[in-house]
Amino acid sequence: MQATEMASRRAARSVMGAGSVKDRRRNVVAAATPHPDIRQEAQSRAPLEKSHLFNARFVPFKDVQTQKLSGEHYSLDDVVYRSADGGLLDVYHDMSALAEYGPDYWRKTFESRIGTTRWPFGSGVWSKKEWVLPGISDDDIVSMFEGNSNLFWAERFGRESLGMSDLWVKQCGNSHTGSFKDLGMTVLVSQVNRIRKQNPKAVSAVGCASTGDTSAALSAYCAAAGIPSIVFLPADKISLAQLVQPIANGALVLSIDTDFDGCMRLIKQVTAETPIYLANSMNSLRLEGQKTAAIEILQQFDWQVPDWVIIPGGNLGNIYAFYKGFKMCKDLGLVNKLPRLVVAQAANANPLYKAFKDSKASNKAEDLSKVYAPVKAKTTFASAIQIGDPVSIDRALLALQDSNGLVEEATEEELMDAAARADRTGMFNCPHTGVALAALIKLRERNIIAPSDRTVVISTAHGLKFTQSKVDYHSKNIPGMASQFANPPVAVKEDLGKVMDVLRSKFASVK
Repeated sequence: MQATEMASRRAARSVMGAGSVKDRRRNVVAAATPHPDIRQEAQSRAPLEKSHLFNARFVPFKDVQTQKLSGEHYSLDDVVYRSADGGLLDVYHDMSALAEYGPDYWRKTFESRIGTTRWPFGSGVWSKKEWVLPGISDDDIVSMFEGNSNLFWAERFGRESLGMSDLWVKQCGNSHTGSFKDLGMTVLVSQVNRIRKQNPKAVSAVGCASTGDTSAALSAYCAAAGIPSIVFLPADKISLAQLVQPIANGALVLSIDTDFDGCMRLIKQVTAETPIYLANSMNSLRLEGQKTAAIEILQQFDWQVPDWVIIPGGNLGNIYAFYKGFKMCKDLGLVNKLPRLVVAQAANANPLYKAFKDSKASNKAEDLSKVYAPVKAKTTFASAIQIGDPVSIDRALLALQDSNGLVEEATEEELMDAAARADRTGMFNCPHTGVALAALIKLRERNIIAPSDRTVVISTAHGLKFTQSKVDYHSKNIPGMASQFANPPVAVKEDLGKVMDVLRSKFASVK
């Protein structure tokens, strides 16, 4: 019996061994056949049946304002930033072609692409490719799978601080370089990549003026594509974390003794005389990427439109980008209305707020553009919106008018207190988000925003990029600021009794 059992085991091992050899041979063959990468898979994917109808081009922004095409237009492959009369340009989509596919189709298509690794559709921006740059090849796209940022339910902050149950924070700073600027830069750098492949001499580098976040996004995406980047930064006016990002990514960093507006004037002069491509938001390509955050919000709410969206405003391109995203969804039937938009400005850089306030005081809201005037921006902790002469003022005025929007401001103490107050409920806000939260607090106090209104605050950058401002706040080292929500560390000796004394002073349950 024992001999028979041993023979059976030997036979079994023989069979298993033979099988293992075959399996190993199959594995070797499989390993020798390379799996196509995601770009190659994209090339083999069949396009939408009517995708040849989709097209986008530059038109004068005044055509958008008047809702009448003048006939002036430019290819997106052209290096052009202004219309013939010197006005802004806008990326114009053939909406009738997009409407060939109904709203249900677009909803399902966008939702099927969320969070996948399909190139380039796994990106929150490029999952809406047909609405962004429909003519670009997937192989020209430079993406880091940006977007798809979380919509944070600010339950405790809303309930305890504002009496609200439906308050949300769109965390656009949860992105590759830590700000919403990634959304626009993937589009701009992808288009530059396409232009350089067509004509290598057309663009030698890409440049921008920046208060920090734009330069970080530009340098990262250019580094990924192997395209030289140049950034003009105002000296001593951005955080160390913002400064080190373009340096680490290999950009040429020019620290200039001026403010953002001065840097902007210089970069416009440089790009007008050299083959350096302008990457600031006067270039409407970036807004095509930024508008996808609005579409993403609607997706996250199962295509229900929020009542309010509050957006920090500096150069004012972002307010128009959100408006454009919401409006495209409305025009193509995915939703039936627009949310009301609020621009939140720092009181130290508030030209739009001043115009809005003056317009309301005269009871002539239609005169907003007439009373608007640039200001000299003062220093603010919300450094990315420290802009006194915003390029996209006309875009912002259109967005406000069409969405029945509002403008609010926040002082330095208000924005820092709002950020710290919200941080105590689990967030970690940048100062710009503090501006938007402070604006929300004011609008709730005046009951303009109701307790039941579904409200979305746009967080434009990650708080980790602005840690020094938080250190100063919680250390109470900001002159003239009470820092009422400061939470400084408690120094205590290495002694159990001393530690227990501190705990007893803080927690009644500790005896």
